[in-house]
Amino acid sequence: MSNPDETARNDRRIAIWLLLVCTLIYAMVVLGGVTRLTRSGLSIVEWDPIMGVIPPITEQEWHETFDKYKESPEYKKVNVGMDLQGFKSIFYFEYFHRLLGRLIGLAFLLPFLYFLIRGRIRKSLVPQMVTMFVLGGMQGLLGWYMVKSGLVDRPHVSQYRLTAHLTAAIIIYSYILWTALSLLRRQPENTDIEGFSSLRSYGLGVTGVILVMIISGGFVAGTKAGFAYNTFPLMGDRFIPEGLLMLQPWYMNLFENITTVQFDHRMIAYLLMLLVPLYWWRVHRSQVVSRTRTMAHLMLAMFVIQVTLGISTLLLHVPVALGASHQGGALLLLTTALLMNHELRKR
Repeated sequence: MSNPDETARNDRRIAIWLLLVCTLIYAMVVLGGVTRLTRSGLSIVEWDPIMGVIPPITEQEWHETFDKYKESPEYKKVNVGMDLQGFKSIFYFEYFHRLLGRLIGLAFLLPFLYFLIRGRIRKSLVPQMVTMFVLGGMQGLLGWYMVKSGLVDRPHVSQYRLTAHLTAAIIIYSYILWTALSLLRRQPENTDIEGFSSLRSYGLGVTGVILVMIISGGFVAGTKAGFAYNTFPLMGDRFIPEGLLMLQPWYMNLFENITTVQFDHRMIAYLLMLLVPLYWWRVHRSQVVSRTRTMAHLMLAMFVIQVTLGISTLLLHVPVALGASHQGGALLLLTTALLMNHELRKR
């Protein structure tokens, strides 16, 4: 029969490891934003999961890699005339983005095998761990599928594939984070408070809107809608701009019309400006434990920071540092929402 204290210690070790993996995934999301904003994502035109770990070293290898890039639509239509030094400046962003993806795979697989062989993972957790690893591998394939969309005719990745890639990263991150939190805190502490079910449902709804906001942000990034209407709170000289439904069928405007894509992103932000403070107020008035109140304060503060980042990014025409910070801030805001959901989970 297993020792409960030893099981608890093993669970804490596994939780810390999973939180470290979440940190790497977070860094991956931010670096992905930098790669996109610096137009570096199409600089490597091949997908080599094994040998691709080693970058070009000799001058000849650099010229061979650069020659392959010269055959891509991006070079011919956007970066024609770029020299080797300029190519290196975009190559390394994409290279380190892929390298970090491989590192995440190893950072997950090797400790998993160690814990598994030493018998420190409860049997009920093994299927979840395997699912995490499989999802991570599929995410790598999805990333290459995304890049391929920009290597055919148009030197731009599909906004659909980019958003799918971002959403998959968010789902994997959330799944691992939730598992880690559950290992650290076995029993919920707020289930007996008055209005628990209503508060919990409201929190799940807010989290869903935040996720929709992130997905909307993927389409903003994929269509480069952030470079249009760099005014706030109006879009140009209107609150509701013209041309929202200029494409047919109408629903294509949601994904391909940059005016509609940015307008929708703003409207979701306005909705959250109502929902998040109201959520904080409801938590503050309830009888939740002090740790949950602290989480609610953190969520509200992160939301204010994220709104500030979003407006600043827009007004300053999407500088790389602010754009990447805004993408990272979205994941931090979702993290605080997940922490709140975990605090308000059922027994």
